[in-house]
Amino acid sequence: MKKIFLTTLAFGLLSVNTALAKQYQAVDEFNKKSFLVDSDKYLKNESLSNTDFDFSEKDLLKVLINTREYYQKFSKEDPVVQRIGFLESADITLENITDTLDYLINITQDDIKENRKSRLKDNDFINKNFKVIRWYPFNSKDKKQTEKIRITKYAIFTHTGSKVKTKEFNIPLLGLKSDDIFYKKYTKQDVLSGIYDKNGKEFGKVEPLVYLTREGLEEALMEGTLLVKYPNGKSEFFNVDRNNSIAYVKGLNPKKQKRYWYFKQVNSINGYGSKIENRIKVEAGVTFAGDVFNIGLGRIVALEYELNGKPKTKIGVVADTGGAFLPNLFQLDYLAGIFKTRQDFINDSKNLPPYVKVYFLIKK
Repeated sequence: MKKIFLTTLAFGLLSVNTALAKQYQAVDEFNKKSFLVDSDKYLKNESLSNTDFDFSEKDLLKVLINTREYYQKFSKEDPVVQRIGFLESADITLENITDTLDYLINITQDDIKENRKSRLKDNDFINKNFKVIRWYPFNSKDKKQTEKIRITKYAIFTHTGSKVKTKEFNIPLLGLKSDDIFYKKYTKQDVLSGIYDKNGKEFGKVEPLVYLTREGLEEALMEGTLLVKYPNGKSEFFNVDRNNSIAYVKGLNPKKQKRYWYFKQVNSINGYGSKIENRIKVEAGVTFAGDVFNIGLGRIVALEYELNGKPKTKIGVVADTGGAFLPNLFQLDYLAGIFKTRQDFINDSKNLPPYVKVYFLIKK
């Protein structure tokens, strides 16, 4: 009996250890432990359905190349690149990720060069050549979550602004002049109270890049990138540079958020990067923002959904992030495009439903 008991006990320990091996420890943006998830319940091998595809392979290729270039140039200095994250529980390695990017770049370039239908718009080809891993949402605070991933949308909005302060445009978008971290002491409310004004305690340490309305500032802080048009017809892109290291609080009114971003002028729409100088150039329609700490940078995702009763598939790259996604294993944010008005954005957003099936594509 004693021998049988020990054998049973050993088997029980083996089972427990196996179960523990399938648990994933999520972290926040400061690399602190957040929640545990039984990842084998939320990552399952499946196949894509037979649907029509809805994405631009030329735009996808640009983002693939830019993302792969980021891996090549900055993998040693940016620890986020080295994180396998959630997919490690599905036995995916960093080599699998880079091989997938290389493979997609090669076949897409060939298909475009030969002027033939993209193989990435062929369900049979994808199911045969890729591991198709269904991602089921995990939200530690929602016990009634669906089996589909939540899709929010973000956009670059066109704002009217001024290079000089006016009665209408009186809130500056600020840029830092140095690498000094003094700015981490101050909340958004501190900044708006005038600490950088002529009589403020930190006058001279930042520079106003452009002046917006109060609402324009809030939208810029939320979206991260904006296109400002001036009365003379010229326009400029601005992108977030560094923040004050205060976490974004989910559910809190934007005007009460303490997180504050400083900006820089840029020449394109930028996605993820360890600093503004190396941000990945991205394209609308094929770019998703997500939790790069736990989902990972450069993950290829396929979305299945219905539009006007017809099944569709969209393929894109996780090449951007944001405070709302750290940590977050139930949501992606779709880059919809550049819009003049919020109503234009709302109208366009109807082309992608709020909840969809999401799959990770990994080259076999």
